[in-house]
Amino acid sequence: MEFRPCIDIHNGKVKQIVGGSLRDMGNRAQENFVSEKDAAFYARFYQQDGIKGGHVILLNHAGSIYYEETKRQAVFALRAYPGGLQAGGGICAENAKEFLSEGASHVIVTSYVFSGGKVNFENLKKLVRVTGKERLVLDLSCRMGADGAYYIVTDRWQKFTSEKISLELLERLSAYADEFLIHAVDVEGRAKGIEVPLVRLLGSWGKIPVTYAGGIGSFEDLKELRQEGAGRLNATIGSGLDLFGGTMEYRKVLAFCGK
Repeated sequence: MEFRPCIDIHNGKVKQIVGGSLRDMGNRAQENFVSEKDAAFYARFYQQDGIKGGHVILLNHAGSIYYEETKRQAVFALRAYPGGLQAGGGICAENAKEFLSEGASHVIVTSYVFSGGKVNFENLKKLVRVTGKERLVLDLSCRMGADGAYYIVTDRWQKFTSEKISLELLERLSAYADEFLIHAVDVEGRAKGIEVPLVRLLGSWGKIPVTYAGGIGSFEDLKELRQEGAGRLNATIGSGLDLFGGTMEYRKVLAFCGK
């Protein structure tokens, strides 16, 4: 298990939000924490400890009045720690190269690949021609459907697709990606426990790196993630971390995760 840091940017500020509350209309979200520091501060902070593989996420859509400032903050972070962070949020074949050239080790993509509510292999292959498999992370963030299955959600977690998280889907998509990032959106930002059935499913696979985010608010949650995920999942902690107003001490998290 590796600790994977996050720098989430919304309306031009580094924030921690309740994931399921994010709305494009009015650029709204329920906020847990709003930092007075810029994104580059956090990038340099993680760089000091040599932690790689963290993600910088732009939480405004391209048409938002805040998008350019959010993007500017993201670029600040990528330039502050070149090669150390991944970038996601509105990435497509047309702009992926720009984020890579600004210093992202990988780009993280959901909506472009799952446009139309299912895997769009034409877009996926187009993207891979730009990034290569080795610089692409597929974000399979998901929410539970009425049938108890986990469905991939797009457009900043607001739209359900018809694609269920399954071992078969992970196998198919792993041919195109270096890693998977998976936010459990229903518990994202709540710091009240992980989605155990999802974690068990992801931990039963483990053929490429998988980072889980969502609900980790205590070391008991982190232990449960390690156990139920068979030690195969990397962990992102946002609202639960003391850097973002939570109770979990950053240094103790690093020690737990073996850094």
